[in-house]
Amino acid sequence: MDIKQSKRIQTSVLNGMEKRALVWLAERQPKWVSSNLMTFVGFVGAAVVAAGFVLSNLDIQWLWLSSLGMVINWYGDSLDGTLARVRNTQRPIFGYYVDHTIDCVNEGMMFIGVGLSPFVHLDLALIAYALYLIMTINVSINAHLKGEFKLTYAKMGPTEFRLIIIIVNTLLIAFSGLSEWCRRVTVCGLPFELRMLDVVAIVVIIILILMLVFTFIADAKGYAKIDPKK
Repeated sequence: MDIKQSKRIQTSVLNGMEKRALVWLAERQPKWVSSNLMTFVGFVGAAVVAAGFVLSNLDIQWLWLSSLGMVINWYGDSLDGTLARVRNTQRPIFGYYVDHTIDCVNEGMMFIGVGLSPFVHLDLALIAYALYLIMTINVSINAHLKGEFKLTYAKMGPTEFRLIIIIVNTLLIAFSGLSEWCRRVTVCGLPFELRMLDVVAIVVIIILILMLVFTFIADAKGYAKIDPKK
C-alpha cells in the first residue's frame, strides 16, 4: 500500500521549544529504545496519572504522583513519533493505528481517573472525554480528506494541557481552600455539589463545544467548495 503521510499542523505556544527538545532527546536514546517502547511508556504514564487522581481520595499528596504521570506520558507519547522520524523508521500504517488507538485508551484512563477523584464529578469528566474524542475523530477525518493532521487549537496542544493539569495539581496541594471549596446548587430540581474543579470542567466543556461548532462550520464550508453541489 502506498500511504501518503498527512501534514502535521502544530502551532502551539511551546511547539518550537518542545520540538527542539524532543529531537535532542531522540538523538540520545539508546539503540534498544524503540518507538513502540515509547508508546508503552506513554501508556504507563497515563495509568500513573489515573492512579494518582484515584489515590487522592486518600490523601491529596497523591496528586504529585498524577503530575509525575503527566511527565512520563509526555515523554513516551511525544518521543515515539519523533524517534521514528529522527531514525527514518516511520511506519505510517502500523504506527498511525497503534499510536492513535493507544492515545484514546490513555485519554480514557486519565479522564476517568479525574472523574474518580474527589475534585470532579465523574459525569462531567465523561462528558469532557466524549467531546475530546469527537475532536479526535474530526482530526482523523481531516487527515484522511485534506491530508492535514491538526494537533493544536487556539495555540493549545496536548503538552500545554498537561502543563495546565500539573499547575492545577500543585495549586490544589498548596492551597487547601481550593480543594475544599464546595457549593450546593440545584440542577433540574436535583441537588448537586459543585466543587472548584467542577466549575473548571464546565468551562472546559463549553470551550470544547464552541471549538467543535466553529471547527465543523469552517471545515464544512471548505469541503463545500471542494465538493460543490451538482
